[in-house]
Amino acid sequence: MTRLFSLYIICLLAQLSFSQTAKDTLLVGYTSAPPFIVQNNDVLEGINIWLWKRVAKDLDLQYRMVPMSFSPMLDSLKAGNIDVSINPLTITSERSKEMEFTHSFYASNSTIAVAELSSLQKLAGFLSGFFSVNFLRGLLLLIAIILLFGLIGWYFERKANPEHFRGGWKGVWDGLWWSAVTLTTVGYGDKSPKSGLGKMAALVLMFTGLLFISGLTASIASSLTVNQLNNNPDSFNEFKDRPVGSIRNTESMQFLRTHFFKDVREFPNVASGLKELKNHKIEAFVYDEPILKYRIQKDVSLNELSILPIKFDVQFYAFGIAKHKTNLEQAISQRILEIIETAEWQIVLNEFGLTEI
Repeated sequence: MTRLFSLYIICLLAQLSFSQTAKDTLLVGYTSAPPFIVQNNDVLEGINIWLWKRVAKDLDLQYRMVPMSFSPMLDSLKAGNIDVSINPLTITSERSKEMEFTHSFYASNSTIAVAELSSLQKLAGFLSGFFSVNFLRGLLLLIAIILLFGLIGWYFERKANPEHFRGGWKGVWDGLWWSAVTLTTVGYGDKSPKSGLGKMAALVLMFTGLLFISGLTASIASSLTVNQLNNNPDSFNEFKDRPVGSIRNTESMQFLRTHFFKDVREFPNVASGLKELKNHKIEAFVYDEPILKYRIQKDVSLNELSILPIKFDVQFYAFGIAKHKTNLEQAISQRILEIIETAEWQIVLNEFGLTEI
């Protein structure tokens, strides 16, 4: 009986010990977010992986890594189904109502990725800008002026100056040639009016040519400039009427919504969004600058994409902690502060091509 009782006590203590160990093991959610979380097969590396391992070691934390998609990971953290998210989460007032945040370890901003135009697309853009509606209207008006003054010049000069303005259809051609040369201010001098009315018509045509050609040139230049600006926007406002994408349930997506972007497409991750951008299904992809830069630099299939020199929506990254884990958040925050003040932290950032903004 004593032996059975002792065996029962040992089993009970073992069960309690196992239960306590399982209870103390933190569930740590993560999803791929290079360069912060880089997953190569079964190997995890990146800035946040290094930081979390350092914190967990210093605080003697037992944990189990749980791979998740971004949006379900946030939902699980809010519900308390996981204890920590080590992704670079942007600190926002809305999220703070449902989860705790550690001290921020990195400051970033949003930017815009676009697909570079092919040579054929650039040529098509140039031609569409050159042959604009205003240009075609000006061209028709130019032809009309040449016809009108060519006929007037020939009519006044056909008798007084038959050497330069012949009779019949040949003379009409002479008038059109003289009108075109005079209007464009080329002035070959091979034909010139001699009659008074012909000279008056020539004066009107010359001044008309100066004003009209200058206006037509300005119109063409304006059309080409506008077309170039549309292909190389220097502000995120240029994309408000265009199809753009971002990741659902992120600060970048919320920014697009609150700033009245009209055609916003949601994607589950960066890879799928950049793929659609490459295939020209969207015209821009908006997300965190360091993540976009790292993806495009490391993936040779994305060499047609580029980052615009646009920075907006400054964000502060932190780990997310379940709402009821206040003591854990305070301990991790204190250790993060101590780590990011060291030279070793700067070395880790430089290793992944990042610098503090």
